[in-house]
Amino acid sequence: MIHNLSKNNPLVGQFLSEIRHTEIQQDRLRFRKNLERLGNILAYEISKTFPTKMQEVSTELGIADCYVLGEQPGLATILRAGLPLHNGMLQFFDKADNAFISAYRKHHKSGKFTIKLEALSCPDLDNRILILCDPMLATGASMSVTLKQLLEQGTPKKVHIATVIACSVGIDKIRTQFPNVHIWTAAIDEELTAKGYIVPGLGDAGDLAFGEKI
Repeated sequence: MIHNLSKNNPLVGQFLSEIRHTEIQQDRLRFRKNLERLGNILAYEISKTFPTKMQEVSTELGIADCYVLGEQPGLATILRAGLPLHNGMLQFFDKADNAFISAYRKHHKSGKFTIKLEALSCPDLDNRILILCDPMLATGASMSVTLKQLLEQGTPKKVHIATVIACSVGIDKIRTQFPNVHIWTAAIDEELTAKGYIVPGLGDAGDLAFGEKI
């Protein structure tokens, strides 16, 4: 159920090294582009698990039998950090229906945080493939709350989570709560800070892509 793409794809490692690099990542355009590229690769790899169908295509010289996607997925992402990764996947799954979720960490004086979900826009998910993408899977709290909300909207036949960097803590949380979910990632880091950020990670993906928030 865990697919770590960094083990057999040097392009993944190349793009990942650039989004981690403290100097290179300061170029927001390049940072977003590298997230899109990783979204392309994740979409390609996940597509290998999809059903196919044969489609006849007319050419100038005859008829070609082409094996194409048997269906398009529902693509979901968490605002705002997930947008570049989502866009990269949408470039490949270009006819997908899309869901957008507004969720964020609400920090408390105790140092702990809760996940606040404020908005959800969602297509019909019944009996279709769902891909939920977000650059970071840290504690798993945001992903868990978001996936629960999506599953209240419908019953997908298969669920994939696509992320750039996952922490083993978050992976374990998702696997415990959603044992049938497939997790796809470009890297797995083992540590979290006391505030729940991945180490070595890359920093705040939303801030690096779109600027610091107040």
